[in-house]
Amino acid sequence: MEHIDLQTINAIRFLSADGVQKANSGHPGLPMGAAAMAYALWGRQMRHNPADINWKNRDRFVLSAGHGSMLLYSLLHVFGYGLPMEELKQFRQWGSKTPGHPEYGHTSGVETTTGPLGQGFANAVGMAIAEAHLAAHFNRTDFPVVDHYTYAISGDGCMMEGITYEAASLAGTLKLGKLIVLYDSNDITIEGGTDIAFTEDVCKRFEAMGWHTQEVGDGNDADAIERAIDIAKGETTKPSLIRVRTTIGYGCPAKQGTASAHGEPLGEENLKAAKENLGWPNEPFYVPDEVYENTAAVKEKGKKAQAEWEAVFDAYAKQYPELAKEWNAWYSEKPVNLLKDTAYWTYEDKAMASRASSQVVLNRLSERIPNLIGGSADLAPSTKTIMKDRGDFSAEDKGGSNMHFGVREHAMAAIGNGMTLHGGLRPYVATFFVFSDYMKPAMRLSALMKLPLTYVLTHDSIGVGEDGPTHEPIEQLASLRSIPNMTVFRPADTRETAAAWCAAMTRKDSPTALVLSRQNLPPLPGTGVDALKGGYVLKDSEKPQVILMASGSEVNVAMDAAGILEGKGVRVRVVSMPSFELFEEQDDEYKESVLPDSVRVRLAIEAASPFGWYKYVGLDGDVVGMDGFGASAPGDLLYEKFGFTAENVAKRALDLLKG
Repeated sequence: MEHIDLQTINAIRFLSADGVQKANSGHPGLPMGAAAMAYALWGRQMRHNPADINWKNRDRFVLSAGHGSMLLYSLLHVFGYGLPMEELKQFRQWGSKTPGHPEYGHTSGVETTTGPLGQGFANAVGMAIAEAHLAAHFNRTDFPVVDHYTYAISGDGCMMEGITYEAASLAGTLKLGKLIVLYDSNDITIEGGTDIAFTEDVCKRFEAMGWHTQEVGDGNDADAIERAIDIAKGETTKPSLIRVRTTIGYGCPAKQGTASAHGEPLGEENLKAAKENLGWPNEPFYVPDEVYENTAAVKEKGKKAQAEWEAVFDAYAKQYPELAKEWNAWYSEKPVNLLKDTAYWTYEDKAMASRASSQVVLNRLSERIPNLIGGSADLAPSTKTIMKDRGDFSAEDKGGSNMHFGVREHAMAAIGNGMTLHGGLRPYVATFFVFSDYMKPAMRLSALMKLPLTYVLTHDSIGVGEDGPTHEPIEQLASLRSIPNMTVFRPADTRETAAAWCAAMTRKDSPTALVLSRQNLPPLPGTGVDALKGGYVLKDSEKPQVILMASGSEVNVAMDAAGILEGKGVRVRVVSMPSFELFEEQDDEYKESVLPDSVRVRLAIEAASPFGWYKYVGLDGDVVGMDGFGASAPGDLLYEKFGFTAENVAKRALDLLKG
């Protein structure tokens, strides 16, 4: 290894340690131990252009071990991504571009938000799936317009997380040869050595899952790591894991190889000793000019690589103009125009489960959105999420659009995030609503990253019936509604389901959860485009005395209850509320027109936890909801036993009117 390589590695190492020290908070151990592997990747192997972070054929890099964020910030700085030194000095401070864990959309060059361990690993699998699918669709002989790798650095903690093995198993099954993971194996956890809880042979486990594996015994040997990456690139039919044996906190005599190097500053004296030990000037945030000159050469190499790719793409566009036009459409952020598409909004007037309605809508969308891709966690026949005539994505056919994630809900959601982050595709993922609990960490990150990923969540209430309380969602609606920037949509019939999918396909900066029924829902008069407002008047009377509001399958109950109340001379308004979030986006005048302050007698009906409805029913209102878990019995009987009948709703409304 040449002197300049070592200088650059040490610059990365000590910029990271200095940032943590100045913040008096953070994780110096991983960056100090993994600096050489990061340099071998960014400086020698990764094809990237810091001058254009949106180059579509760039290699992707994911720091799955996101607690080592100062490593990524140091790389972004020295390789010329426009992250100034001042931002490194503001690590973990208010308003800085260097938050405690990497955040997509906040810091240029950060490909995904990481920190919850294993999420980044699964994101990387999703990115590799996206690359493979786009390559299968667009590439032609002599025109590899999609041809890049996805790299990740993962640590021992990532390898302990179940999501990592869910995603790794699928990656091996799909033979994602363009996925290369560098495993920072330093044998240390927060509580001590990994041997207290993690003694498995990781390489053998990955081999069993269909991965190509290698080991590099010295994590400071950038040359050996580079050679291993070359070998991994030569294995085209398997994803690759390179286990790199590192020393956490490398270079610090008092702390290297210890748990205390993981998540706390080294301390001024230890940091000084580390710099002396590695022959580095004891000057905070020091980077010699020769390091910038070295990384500037990498930047120029990246510019040249992009220019060469653009020349290939120009020739491709001339020879395949229709494909080039399609490419531009797939990568366009302009949403599909559905509002004026009459055929999209026209459906048979018959009772259907909203999961079945969703299948009809999805297949209409598949005709309009060719880059729609997605699937279920082994539940497609039940979630109704198969697109006709679009083929299955597999190791043998990566051009198929129907994904089969296996029974891997958590990884599925994080993989969906990765596919969305990659660009060029409109992914969706699906499972039973109750299993959204398994996906919650990844769903939260979808919302945090403002990703337009669609979640299809079926079997939405006690209407699941005989499967019993283990499969009947009660608190899940409130849980998802509590996630900032998560759009939740629970439609009442087929036309509202079309609105739900329309919202999902047109929102640019929010994930959407479509919450769908197993049981049949009758078509209701007046539903349709207005559902995009989140809440709207479905049935009205002059100067209503009571407002009944509901979502999903309970809207029909509210309509029937209104009929009973009208027979008793009560003036009723029925409001369908499929999406709290969309309703809150409307102006105050509209919201007042739907839920006027003058009508204080309000009753909400939803076969789920009442949590969240009190904002709309007020102090004088009430909620017919679920205060406990469900039971195992036919769904119709459960609705009767738990009070979700028109008769009970009418009685509850009359009780409210009596005061």
